[in-house]
Amino acid sequence: MAKSKQTYEEIRQKRLEENKKRMEELNLTKLSQSLLSKPSPVKKAKPRTFRQAKALTPVRRSTRVADKPTVSYKELPVEPMERTRRSYSYRRRGFGDYASSEARAHAIDKAEQIQSRLGADFPSFLKPMVQSHVSGCFWLGLPVYFCKSHLPLSDEVMTLEDENGDEFQTKYLAQKTGLSGGWRGFSIDHELVDGDALVFQLVSPTRFKVYIARAYDSEDNENKEDMVEVNEGKENIDSDKNSDSKHLDGIAKRTRAKSRVS
Repeated sequence: MAKSKQTYEEIRQKRLEENKKRMEELNLTKLSQSLLSKPSPVKKAKPRTFRQAKALTPVRRSTRVADKPTVSYKELPVEPMERTRRSYSYRRRGFGDYASSEARAHAIDKAEQIQSRLGADFPSFLKPMVQSHVSGCFWLGLPVYFCKSHLPLSDEVMTLEDENGDEFQTKYLAQKTGLSGGWRGFSIDHELVDGDALVFQLVSPTRFKVYIARAYDSEDNENKEDMVEVNEGKENIDSDKNSDSKHLDGIAKRTRAKSRVS
């Protein structure tokens, strides 16, 4: 074992000496020392130049539209309705109460007559009023088939025109197919109650002509007639009382005259 170790060390030493001679012949030691002695050149950093931001405009590749202004495809939201504060007084009969079936049927019958007189030049539909339409949340849902066929596909400002020509701006929600902002003012201003029936006639893409059929007109007229009959009865009673008093006065005068003669 000792001999093998000595032979290995001798062989290793011989290889080192041979490698050293080869490096001297190739001048590798001098080249390495020269490279270590020379300092590495310092690179000068170039100053950074910032580009000015340019407006992004679509490239006009066609000469037909080169002279025309650029088109903006940005979606603009619908402007919210301005809420005008008003002071309303709920004096109309039936507000806050549920209409009877007779009053509701009477209003629907009158609304159907109004709708039949409008003709078929403009599309229309009939909408009976319930409590959620005229109080509380003041939300008016429209017929889905009518909205899909005739009304805009996105949110839009709709104008409601009553029979007197007064206009009210309301907000139409296309996804929910109903009127939200502005409907409260129309409902309160026209004193709508549960049981009334409305006819909506679409005279333009964003304008409704609204006709109102009241649920309590017939009962109000009956009450007026009853009041007239009561007043007439009171007048008859008063006239009878006056005639009786005149007759008694005549009898008293005659008795007093007889007593004086006797």
